[in-house]
Amino acid sequence: MVSLDFYKQEDFEGLNYALDEHQQRYTSTVEQALKRLSEINDPKAYAITVFENRQPSGFFVLDFGEDKFDLTDNEQSVLLRSLSINPDLQGKGIGKAAMQIADEFVRGNFPDCEEIVLAVNQKNLSAYHIYLKTGYLYDGKSRIGRSGPQYLMYKKLY
Repeated sequence: MVSLDFYKQEDFEGLNYALDEHQQRYTSTVEQALKRLSEINDPKAYAITVFENRQPSGFFVLDFGEDKFDLTDNEQSVLLRSLSINPDLQGKGIGKAAMQIADEFVRGNFPDCEEIVLAVNQKNLSAYHIYLKTGYLYDGKSRIGRSGPQYLMYKKLY
């Protein structure tokens, strides 16, 4: 069973996995994402651990800061970024399940939030299709990211 919780230091041992060169084009390692969070020291960004059967198995960041305005005008939104699943556990539906319950997690912990936004590289088709299958919408908006064009996607929470 997949569940989500706020990241705790003791989760890191299970999240200290390497991503291959292909995956690193599209997302950060957990270590890189945590380092960026500590450098920006933004109280509006939250590290989230994805658990599979109570074992740390993946990670993402919920960022309520200014970066979300590159994707939306909605002040009551959150940017989901740096999603990764341990490569040893990929292909088991953990990422899809995490995205299916992310909206419930956000609503439960941030009741004023109305929308989740994200950007996915246009070449990262597997991630794009997972987002579509879990209710995220793409309405034709794109931007250029660090590894090329990205689809801007969103999911309304009401």
